[in-house]
Amino acid sequence: MFPKTGRKIPAGAPRESPGYAAAIAEALRADLGSSHQAIKTLMRWTGAKERTVKNWLSGANGPSGEHLLEIIRNSDLVFGCVLSLVDRRLSLSNRKLEELRDLLQTTTHLLSEMTKVQELPRSH
Repeated sequence: MFPKTGRKIPAGAPRESPGYAAAIAEALRADLGSSHQAIKTLMRWTGAKERTVKNWLSGANGPSGEHLLEIIRNSDLVFGCVLSLVDRRLSLSNRKLEELRDLLQTTTHLLSEMTKVQELPRSH
């Protein structure tokens, strides 16, 4: 006799945490919104189908494997969300500190340039 076939997940198979899908969906919506443009953007980033992307945005399912990597490549919010989910906030803090350092360096340079312009002698 042949076993029944179907779409049931075997008992020993790992299941996706509902917190994961919801957290990723929240980060995606915060980064991209929930418009059709967000769906198209995610489809372009990942190559996933529209129904799949809609499931990610609704929190019904979360992206896995290569799709998640492509999303992280394009979204700092999802990257931060994943780090938070795996309790690696220190890594996130280090990344934010590097971004802040770069921003401060740029700001310092711009202020220096503005000061030079203001110090030029004015002819009357």
